[in-house]
Order: sequence, then C-alpha cells, then structure tokens
Amino acid sequence: MSNKKLRVAVLPGDGIGREITESAVRVMREAIGKDKIEFIEGDIGGIAYDNTGDPLPKETVDLCKNSHGILLGAVGGDKWDHLPGDKRPEAGLLRLRKELGVYSNLRPAVIYTELREASPLKPHIIGDKLDIMIVRELTGGIYFGEKERIEERASDKMAYSKYEVERIARIAFEQAMGRRKRITSIDKANVLFSSKLWRETVEEVAKSYPEVEVNHLYIDNAAMQMVIDPGQFDVIVTSNMFGDIISDIASVITGSIGMLPSASMGDGVSLYEPIHGSAPDIADKNIANPMATIISGAMLMENSLNMMEEAQRIYRAIEKVLEAGYRTSDISTKGGVPLGTREITQKIIEYL
Repeated sequence: MSNKKLRVAVLPGDGIGREITESAVRVMREAIGKDKIEFIEGDIGGIAYDNTGDPLPKETVDLCKNSHGILLGAVGGDKWDHLPGDKRPEAGLLRLRKELGVYSNLRPAVIYTELREASPLKPHIIGDKLDIMIVRELTGGIYFGEKERIEERASDKMAYSKYEVERIARIAFEQAMGRRKRITSIDKANVLFSSKLWRETVEEVAKSYPEVEVNHLYIDNAAMQMVIDPGQFDVIVTSNMFGDIISDIASVITGSIGMLPSASMGDGVSLYEPIHGSAPDIADKNIANPMATIISGAMLMENSLNMMEEAQRIYRAIEKVLEAGYRTSDISTKGGVPLGTREITQKIIEYL
C-alpha cells in the first residue's frame, strides 16, 4: 500500500451485516479520529449476487487487496439457498479468503466475568477464567478439496500438504509462546491419512518450541473435553472443518456467539469478522449484538493498523459497558439493562 491515508475495506454482507459493521465503524472512528481512516464499502455474499450475479465481484477483490485491513459483517440467508454452490453467498467468502491467501483464522474465546451466568456450563466447570485461542487452518482441507456428485453418490476430498500444516502450526506455537505455552492439536489420526500427516507435522514443528507443552486429541474427544473441562485448553490448532466445529462449541460455552471476533491472516491483507452468521430473521430490528464486530474492528486496528493504544481503549470500553450492566438481548442477564444495537454502540462510544 502506497497510500498515505489508511484504508479499511468494509464488507457489510447480508442480514444483520450492515447494522453491525456500521456500529463497528462508528466506534473505530471515535477511537481513532474521524479523518484518519478511509472506510470504503464493497459488496459480498447474497447482496453482491443480487447486484452483479457474482457473490464476490472483481471490484470487491480489488478493493480488499488495496486496503490495509478488511472488516466483514456476515453472509448468507434463506433467500439464496436455491442457488448453485458457486453462486451461494458462502462461496464468495471462501473465494475471498483464497484470493487474499489468509490461511490462518484466529478465534479467541473468552468468558467475560460479567457474562459468566450466560454460559450454559456450571460455574465450577468454567472456573475463575476462560481464555482459549483457536487457530484454524482456513484455505485447505475438505472445504477446498475436489468435489464430485454423480446422481446418488457424492464425495469431498480432504487433502493437506505438509507445507500447509507446518505454516498454521507455527502460527499456533507463536501464539502459545505469548500465552500459557500449551497447545492442543486436534485431528482424527486414528482414521484419516490427512490427520496422520497433520499430527506428524505438528510434532516436527514442536521441536523448534521446546518450551511449549503439546497435546493431541481426536476431534470427538476434543468436543467432549470442551464442555466438561474447557479450562485445560490454551491454544488449539486444527484443520478447517474441525476448527469450524470446535470454535462453534467454544462460542456457545462463552455465553454468546455475539461476543466473539475472529481474524483471518496470511502474508498479505488480513480479514476481520465476527464468527456468527447473518441472522436474517433479526435483521433491521435493532436487536443484533454488534460487540463481536466491534471487537473484530479493534483487532484490525491492533494487528493491521498498528494502533495498539486505540484498540485497548475499545476493549476497555466494552468491559465497562458490561460492568455497568448494559446488555443486548442475546446476553441478557438478571438485573441487566436491555439495549438495542444502536444504543449499546452509543454506550461503548461514551465509555471510550
């Protein structure tokens, strides 16, 4: 990027995407200064298909590649379920990840003290604190493997190269070095050849990080362990499909999927988005929780714009809002003050 002014691509997408990205941009502008960043919108997903016939228009790809960071809302909805696979909204997001070369997805799963009672797990299971970093491989595996459908038979190929596993493993180990120095690698090595390669490669990378304790779990056992003893996990590294599963479990046990951000990173521009879906049933009703998207925006500032102090202000403001008892409907707690999307965004701005 040669432009002096910082540029952020904003891709609202579908459903509640516009509401939550508008909230995040409002907070980011307030934290940074209104004229320091140029926010430019682009279409992706169902709305992009409606406007152009393509869930990822070339104009959107060009915008993203010429930005310092990308903030995305959500894509998808029943309206587009009838479309062929390559035209569905989700196909646009998968293509964007591939175009950007973002091969690692970082999903922090944190239980805020004020929201502990919103978790479906009992307090003694949660413990004093829950803070898990899930590192999910993003551009390989079964989602991108060869696919075939012949009448009543279909197949999806789950393939990984040693290089793909090695680069995601190194990111996970680096994350662990800055945390509690524990990694759990999740696979299905007792059945799948691709998982055997995965485990062997993780063990090889581990030799470069002797301070990090490494544990391996099969995906079925890992899912069980996540709900009976989540505190055992620090950093989790796993494949695309298994990461999709385990991160959704983590999102539920933290109390609300509406609180969890994610960052998709590679060697170029990074993509930041909440982990929840487009929730078309609540779109335009001013009830969506924008905090996962606001936190995603803070992660963008921290990692892509080198604005550490400003990002920390946003994190602290959200904590203060929760401490004051303000809640959206998905995280409502006894004695909490219910607020809509726009209203809780304003409260966050006030606490900055």
